[in-house]
Amino acid sequence: MEYTRLGTTGLEISKVCLGTMTFGNEADETVSRTIMDNALERGVNFFDCAHNYNKGVTEEIVGRWIGPHRDELLLTSKVFFPFGGGRNDQGLSRRNIIASVERSLKRLQTDRIEILYLHHWDENVSLDESLRAVNTLIEQGKALYLGLSNFAAWQAATAISITRLKNYAPLICIQPMYSLVKRQAEVELLPLARYENLAVFPYNVIGAGLLTGKYLRGESGRLQEAEMYRQRYDDPRYVEVTKRFVEYAQRKKVSPAALAAAWVMAHPTVTAPIIGARNLEQLDDTLQCLDMSLDAEERAEITALSINPPSATDRESMEAMRKRGW
Repeated sequence: MEYTRLGTTGLEISKVCLGTMTFGNEADETVSRTIMDNALERGVNFFDCAHNYNKGVTEEIVGRWIGPHRDELLLTSKVFFPFGGGRNDQGLSRRNIIASVERSLKRLQTDRIEILYLHHWDENVSLDESLRAVNTLIEQGKALYLGLSNFAAWQAATAISITRLKNYAPLICIQPMYSLVKRQAEVELLPLARYENLAVFPYNVIGAGLLTGKYLRGESGRLQEAEMYRQRYDDPRYVEVTKRFVEYAQRKKVSPAALAAAWVMAHPTVTAPIIGARNLEQLDDTLQCLDMSLDAEERAEITALSINPPSATDRESMEAMRKRGW
């Protein structure tokens, strides 16, 4: 396993992060423990959780397994989505952030979470209020670092400004959706991360299984099982991209899942992709990405199979203007 730095923290993390969203749903506890054992044996020291994954069961499974491994690992959790059934058990209020972390710590059987992500923008809460709550938890040692997931670039930039102005704990990482079929992060989020020296941990790097080619073969998966994923990938252009990509992988005689993850890893601003699995076979398949090293030319070939997102300003880059002539 190769390791990299977690932003400016000085911590060393594996080049892939183990996603746990399947634990307690598609993967029962026995399978989940096997996946965690295998990942740890391979040198993965970074596990990604969330307080609402499978109504808390995911964190409970991780908590029962972690035991003597706790100090070997970096754990994340997230807060925003409804959990607990109460009217105020959702969103980024100070009340919900602090209560959610307390519950997560009990489920995970730990005294701290290395990264606490605000899981989604909350239009009903002052961002200062949310960041102040996280800062309190960091001062208490219950969370160590602040991360943002599913925030737009302007929202993340606003958070950075507030933390600096108020001297709160700084933002150290973002977690965007990013894959060959979902490249919106390239427009503003990844440039922001590069400029601010933020760590980047993309999720859905194989497009909920789309880029493995299994749906082309008539197999089942999240796109049929969950309405959220069906809507997320309900664009016929994604199917065409997948066809071109799978054919490319077949010509190269490599796993499409591994190649899709390797393409994400090869972006210079990406720190580590989040890799999830329903079983050990899926984990083994995708982790072949660790044996791949795409150079700029190879990555460009694969990128050309996809659809370029429009520029944030609808103008050419400075390099393009120079080539064209001022």
